[in-house]
Amino acid sequence: MGRAGERWLIVGLGNPGPGYAANRHNAGYMVADVLAGRIGARFRAGRFQAAVAEGRLAGRPVTLGKPLTYMNLSGGPVAGLSGYYRVPPGQLVVIHDELDLPFGTVRLKLGGGDNGHNGLRAVTTSLGTRDYYRIRFGIGRPPGRMDPAAFVLRDFSVAERKELPLLLDRAADAAEVLLTDGLAAAQNAFHGGAPRPDGAPA
Repeated sequence: MGRAGERWLIVGLGNPGPGYAANRHNAGYMVADVLAGRIGARFRAGRFQAAVAEGRLAGRPVTLGKPLTYMNLSGGPVAGLSGYYRVPPGQLVVIHDELDLPFGTVRLKLGGGDNGHNGLRAVTTSLGTRDYYRIRFGIGRPPGRMDPAAFVLRDFSVAERKELPLLLDRAADAAEVLLTDGLAAAQNAFHGGAPRPDGAPA
């Protein structure tokens, strides 16, 4: 974990443009937008083909980023931002959609493979390391024989959209806990399923 005064870079992955905005593949963008709201900042297009918002999250200086390239070219913007802000991989968080998790499930990890995710693959290649944090937002598996590549570019269903704001908030909460309390604490808080009203894990 970095020291409290050091900057974190939190990047949400997605595809730019209104045609993709509500796609499952854009869950990372969606969580980044929630975080921008929490720090009271707006995303502005800047250098490295990325939109950036800056502020303080959970008492720490953060730069939020959204690559403005397509998903499979996300690595250049992420590497550019991490170099410019001098953020080491251990203070980089990448938020992305995850086919292998049920819809709305939030999981955190450090390092590991890309599990077929083109955006993660690009980031790892450009950074030259896998050792950055990931917040994985579950989008579930495609129905029947639908191609996963088509499924991720479909919008969330009507039923899913009703639940989405609460679930995106939960993923944003996970980012805050990661920054303040570290990975193990965040995993303990968010990997047990949704908390019950009495605060106990589900």
